[in-house]
Amino acid sequence: MKRTGGVRNRELPRLRSCAAIAFAFAILCSFAGAATKGQHWVATWSTANSSLANPTALSRYKLSGAPTEFSNQTIRNIVHSTVGGSAIRIRLTNTFGAKAVRFDSVYVGLQESGASLIAGSNHPVTFGGAKLVAIPEGAEAISDPVSLSIGPQKNLVVSLFTSGPTGPATSHSSAFQTNYVSGLGDFAAEEGAGAFKDTMHSWYFLAAVDVLAAREVTGAVVALGDSITDGSSSKPETYGRWTDLLARRLLATNSPGLMSVLNAGIGGNRVLSSSPCFGINALARIERDVFAQSGLRMVILFEGTNDIGQPDTPAAAIPPDMVPCLSRIPITADDLIAGYKQIIAQAHARGLKIIGATIMPYQGFGGWTLEGEAKRVAANHWIKTAGEFDGVIDFDSALADPANPARLAPPYDSGDHLHPGPAGHEAMANAIDLALFH
Repeated sequence: MKRTGGVRNRELPRLRSCAAIAFAFAILCSFAGAATKGQHWVATWSTANSSLANPTALSRYKLSGAPTEFSNQTIRNIVHSTVGGSAIRIRLTNTFGAKAVRFDSVYVGLQESGASLIAGSNHPVTFGGAKLVAIPEGAEAISDPVSLSIGPQKNLVVSLFTSGPTGPATSHSSAFQTNYVSGLGDFAAEEGAGAFKDTMHSWYFLAAVDVLAAREVTGAVVALGDSITDGSSSKPETYGRWTDLLARRLLATNSPGLMSVLNAGIGGNRVLSSSPCFGINALARIERDVFAQSGLRMVILFEGTNDIGQPDTPAAAIPPDMVPCLSRIPITADDLIAGYKQIIAQAHARGLKIIGATIMPYQGFGGWTLEGEAKRVAANHWIKTAGEFDGVIDFDSALADPANPARLAPPYDSGDHLHPGPAGHEAMANAIDLALFH
């Protein structure tokens, strides 16, 4: 009988399997030992994804020039940590895919600049010990732990190679981050930027990154919001959203209430109704975008502007391709409050603390009306006085024009009278009482 290195051929698969099991067991034991040091898994970054599998979303994406699907290409997503840790794991998503998507090669490392990585930092990522992962339509996949240390406020590079066509991608359209895609081929393991000629400003197939954090990190807080939370009017690569600035405030205090700050904002999103362009409603997405996050301790709810204002927005005030995106069903303040109550109930049922943020003024924007203003004032009064939230952040008072409380104060206005500019995001972060996190 033919032998190979003294081992029978039929024994090789069994030995390889045993070796793989032993290796996986060693990894699991090493990370289990972290529990004795007080380390625990906490999401350091996450995003809220939406679908490209409808004609309206596809047409708007194509108008922007962003890719809608991939085939035999490597996607290079760049994400910004809020807290650090001694190891990481990633969560991939095919939530809105119409078919299974397969990633043949996945790597993660530390960004040097652009699409290039710090030499020696790029690590292969496995899923149940395998390099290849196939994610069915509607599903997600969590990786094995990767022994890669990362500090707070650092950039990770997650590279995904798919050999076959993905179909319409699950994505987050407004990343305010330059990401990259290669030409044909698998370049996930490469640390150089040579293969990544094309840029894009969306994240694809990525839901979250967890870190094995020290005991000083008590958990994660997720901001559930719309375009203001998502970062409209902020500059790419500046990490100037109010959530980013809150994360830096928490780090600077070095207090026992240190938390990662996660952004679950989607531009145009609504509490009560879904949109082909602006994602499914907050009540429908809260399980995946909020409650699924590792180490979650707290939720900040900051939505309602679009529920009130979109039905009042004249078609002439927006680009024609956006008309199908907007809700045309008027709501009452009581309707919106009922949605808030349900989100509060679901958070409390999971033992989570939930903070309510008041709706900021938007007079001067195309969707503003006197009737809508009355609804906004009524909803804000309930948020501040009903006592159903575990705390309140009064963004309304912090950014309103003292001479006209229905408008944003000019220093905080980006110019469209709805979204705050950089100074507005800073004012929002500074309006948050850090005692809420203790």
